[in-house]
Amino acid sequence: MPGPYDECLEVTDFCVVEATTYGYRPNLAVTIFFIAIFGVCMGLQLFQGIRWRTWFYGSVMTLGCLGEVVGKLITNALSQSFFAAAVYLTLKHVVLTFGPEHSRLPPKWYTWIFISCDLLSLIMQGAGGGIAASAEGETTQDIGSNLMLAGIVWQVITLLIFAGLAADFVFRASRARSNLPLAASELLRSTKFRLFAIGLVTAYVTITIRCTYRIAELAGGWGNDIMQNEVEFIILEGAVIVIAVLCQTAFHPGYCFPQMQLQHGAAAAKGEKNISDPEMMHTSV
Repeated sequence: MPGPYDECLEVTDFCVVEATTYGYRPNLAVTIFFIAIFGVCMGLQLFQGIRWRTWFYGSVMTLGCLGEVVGKLITNALSQSFFAAAVYLTLKHVVLTFGPEHSRLPPKWYTWIFISCDLLSLIMQGAGGGIAASAEGETTQDIGSNLMLAGIVWQVITLLIFAGLAADFVFRASRARSNLPLAASELLRSTKFRLFAIGLVTAYVTITIRCTYRIAELAGGWGNDIMQNEVEFIILEGAVIVIAVLCQTAFHPGYCFPQMQLQHGAAAAKGEKNISDPEMMHTSV
């Protein structure tokens, strides 16, 4: 419902900060810290993407970090969609490495299905945010808010389905562990790959936490108690995604999971690897 501060264009003695949507002035030190972390990770992701030729992974991670930097300067970011896309991409290569026969879906389907769902979520959230921000009436603003909320709910559903399929593959592949190819068995014993797997799971969990928090944040309407709690915002909107990005940067697949490198796919295509299934020819996507 319109209030006495609807015409305020800036915080003044009359337009107090408590009457704004978020109800507080963002903590400058925390904001600078987050920007610095995402800025450094953006540079590292760009470098590693070029160094290891993990073009798609590097691109979405770099764009996600850039989005977080811009988001901290302007408004809430939608960058968890890019970080989620990087997580989705890895399952295809895990399946190719440890045995497509254990998967419910053809490996390439994981990339297309989940990244398409991720893109749909991003479009819904972006469109909803644009409508809500430019709305001149409460009805139009509600339409935008509901579209944003639907996009985030869709994203969480996508994440949960992805987790179910990933867990199913791990379970089925683990039952046939004694029959894994030699290269896959060696990779499984690698400390670097184990760190990559731990980092990947941690990134997935923290991304899911952030998305779930955003559902609660938007479900109560603009200016609700959850939206105006800065401590919760810093932890559940900022810190969790910092953890995700640090894991995805520190345990980069370029050196922890080399099967995702472009040159691995080129070698397979030339027949340098003993791979009988064309699906086993990894690419950078």
